[in-house]
Amino acid sequence: MENFVYEYPTKVYFGKGAAKQHLAGILAAYGPNVLLAYGGGSIKKNGVYEELTGILKAAGKTVTEFTGIMSNPTFAKVQEGAKLARNNKIDLVLAVGGGSVIDCCKIVCAQAVTEENLWDLEMVQHKAPAAAPIPLGAVVTASGTGAEMNGGAVITNEDAKIKGGMFAAAPRFAILDPEYTMSLPRMQVLSGAFDTLSHAMETYFGRSDRDNVSDEVALAVMVSTVTNMRTLLKDIHDYTARSNLMWTSAMAENGILKVGRVTDFECHQMEHQLGAYTDCNHGQGLAVLHPAYYRHIVKDAPEKFARLGQAVFGVDGAEAAVDALADFIQECGLPTKLSQLRSKVEITPELLRQVANSTNLLPNGPRQLTHDEVYEILIERL
Repeated sequence: MENFVYEYPTKVYFGKGAAKQHLAGILAAYGPNVLLAYGGGSIKKNGVYEELTGILKAAGKTVTEFTGIMSNPTFAKVQEGAKLARNNKIDLVLAVGGGSVIDCCKIVCAQAVTEENLWDLEMVQHKAPAAAPIPLGAVVTASGTGAEMNGGAVITNEDAKIKGGMFAAAPRFAILDPEYTMSLPRMQVLSGAFDTLSHAMETYFGRSDRDNVSDEVALAVMVSTVTNMRTLLKDIHDYTARSNLMWTSAMAENGILKVGRVTDFECHQMEHQLGAYTDCNHGQGLAVLHPAYYRHIVKDAPEKFARLGQAVFGVDGAEAAVDALADFIQECGLPTKLSQLRSKVEITPELLRQVANSTNLLPNGPRQLTHDEVYEILIERL
C-alpha cells in the first residue's frame, strides 16, 4: 500500500423517501437563500421538483433556480451559475441531477466567492482556490458518475476545446433515493452504470506494487455492477438492482478504491477529449473506447487482466477478459463504434487526430501511451 490520508467529506442519506425524511432537518443548518440547480427539466415531469420545492418552501427558504445545465457542463455555464449565486447571496447550492449537474455546481460554489477565473487558476496556473466555497448539497437523480462523493468536477472549456478535471467543493451531504432514478431512459441508466464499471476498472489497473485491499474492493464493485446491469436487462425498473447500482456508483468514487495506490484513468482522458470535440455521452464513449484501449495494454498487465476476467466474467486468460468485456458491452446494447455516438460534429480521422494530440497522457497505468497510440485506438473504433 502507498501512504495515504483518508477523510470522507459527504454525509449520505440513502433509500426510499430519503429527501422527505431528512432534507428539512438538513436545511436548518444553512441560511435562507438556496440555489436550486438542475438540468433540462425532467425533474418537473417525474415529481422530484414538486417534492423538493415543497420541502424548501416549508423550511422557509428563498429559492433561486439555476437551470439548463447540459450533459457536458461548460465553464461558461459555471460562470452563469456563479453570477446567480453572488447576486442572490446564496447560502446553499442544492444540485439535483446526475454527475453533470453536480460537477457544474461544485465549481459554481467556488467561482461564486472569488473574482479570479477558476479555469485559469486551476488549469493554467495549477493553483487551488483560496476562499471557502458556498456549501453544496446533492440530490442524485441519475447514478453512475459518483460525483456526489468527492470534490472533483469535469468541465468543458469550449474555447480551448479541453474537457478536464477541476477541484472545488465536495458536497456536504448527498441524498441517494433509487426511486428518483426510475424515470430515466433505459440507455441512460446503462451508460451511467458502465461509467461506474469504468471507474472501478481504471482504478484497478493503476500502477501498484502488488494486489492490495483496494484491488479486492474494486473487483467486488465490478462484480456487483455487472450483475445488477444484467438484472436491469431483464427488468429495467428492478428497484434492488437500481439501489445496488446507485451504491456501487458511490463506492467507486468515494476514495475507498483509490486508497494506498495510484490509478490509471487513461481511458477517461481519451473520452474527455473526445467529449470536448463531439459532446458525446460520457458512459457511451467509455464503452466504445475501453476494449480497444485494453487490447493495447493487455500484455503489459496479463496477471491483472486474467484476475479480472475470472472474478468478474468467469473466463480464463488475460485476452479472454478483454473479449468478455467487449461481449458484455454488446450484451447491454451500448455502442461499440464512434459512428454510433451522438455527436455535434462529424467524427473524421482529422478530428480524431486533434483529439489524440490533446489527450492528457498519464504515467500511472500498465504502460504510458503516446499520442500516436491514442490515435490508433480512436481510429480502430471509427
